[in-house]
Order: sequence, then structure tokens, then C-alpha cells
Amino acid sequence: MLVFFKERLAFLSVPKTGTTAYESALAPRADMVISEPPMLKHAPVYRYNRFIRPMFLKVCDAELELMAVMREPISWLGSWYRYRQRPFMQGKPNSTFDVTFDEFILAYMKGNKPGFADVGSQLNFMAAQPNGTGITHYFRYEDQARLQDFLHDRLGVTLDLKRENESPKMELPLSADVEERFRRKFAEEFALYDSIP
Repeated sequence: MLVFFKERLAFLSVPKTGTTAYESALAPRADMVISEPPMLKHAPVYRYNRFIRPMFLKVCDAELELMAVMREPISWLGSWYRYRQRPFMQGKPNSTFDVTFDEFILAYMKGNKPGFADVGSQLNFMAAQPNGTGITHYFRYEDQARLQDFLHDRLGVTLDLKRENESPKMELPLSADVEERFRRKFAEEFALYDSIP
């Protein structure tokens, strides 16, 4: 998570959306960088609302706008699947080495997910809170130009991003039946993604 206090902006770090590269590029410009532990680096809206927002509100009398990047839902799960195929993951409980992408998606759709498919939800990460705290600025991972234009205009920065924390490259065939079931079950996730300009 990156906080730009003068600009009243917090950049939430949705996992598997390229935010580590933005963190590296913007850290010198940010007023606050939360890069560890992962549960704070990747604090969702509800955790930001409970712990970080009150600090700025009570101490500085400041309300920050929130920005977040969302990845197309199947691509997002594909990145998690590939991420858990890094060589050192082999033999570990969360590894996807012996799991097809179809099996991974089917496991993700279960109520009680096995460890390798328990990766959270972008929709839940960005869910608005009862007090109105929510994402002010949404960006698609697939539209880096719009994201960088926003950061340039808001922060006055031109970014030179390096690829970081990348998942291994591989083809991820997904059967039409599994994709249809996934799109039906997670229609709200796709609706949110489709609503981003």
C-alpha cells in the first residue's frame, strides 16, 4: 500500500495486479509505504477502513481517496495458478504443480476451498464498507496507460516500471464448460470489472 498524503490518495495493493512494480517505482515519492507484512501490504478496503483510515482521520483530519487495480477475473486466477507453479513451490501444499487449470478453477468455486485455490477475491478486497469507505478510482490491469496517466496527473510522476514478482509464462487452457460455470457463479466479479472505464 502506498499513501500520498498531500494528494489525499492511497493506492491499495490488490495481489497479482502488478502493484509490486508500482510500489518500487513510487516508493521514493510516497509519504507512507507498507510493504510488509503481506496482510498489511495487501490490506483490503475493510482493513484499510478499520486501521489506516482512522489514523488519518483522527490525527490529521484527512479523508483519503482510494485507488485500486483490478485484473480480468480469469486472468487474475491464471496469475495465481502460475505463481504457485514457481520451482520452489513443488511439493508444498499450496502448489499447483499436479493440478490442471480446470481443476484449479473448479476448486476455487468450492465453498471450502483447498489451500492451493484459496486466494481470496478481488470483489471482496474492494467491497465498499457500511460507512461509505470504498474505492474512488478503479483501473484495469489490462489498461496500464490509463493508470499511468492518472498517476502522472495526480502525482506529477513519469514512471519507468520494471517487471517484478512475475508468474511463470505458460498456456492455460480452460474448458468452455468450466469457464461458463465460473462466469455464472462469479457474475458480480465480472460486472465490476466490466464497469471500469
